[in-house]
Amino acid sequence: MEVKAITKHSRMSAKKVRDITHVIQGRPANEALELLRFIPRKSARLVAKTLKSAIANAENNHNLNASTLIILKAVVDDGAAFKRFQPVAKGSAHPIKKRTSHISIILTEQA
Repeated sequence: MEVKAITKHSRMSAKKVRDITHVIQGRPANEALELLRFIPRKSARLVAKTLKSAIANAENNHNLNASTLIILKAVVDDGAAFKRFQPVAKGSAHPIKKRTSHISIILTEQA
């Protein structure tokens, strides 16, 4: 059985979050949570929040034990980008994008 949790429109670029999801992919869920606790990045906190949600979904909705869960997939997709302008010299402006991402974590039971 697969259990899923999604965080949408998190204010972090997908590239930064993908670095963290590559670390936890394929690991047991409890071990991944411990790893994420010691990674000093905002993206690690966002992934940990999504992982906790997926574990809670497994326990409450599907009556699965948290100690038997493994991260099957951790996927990060690009979200909408907020378009802003940065003022520069001589009254000019450069466009900037404040990127967002969608974090999806899929858990499965250990075989």
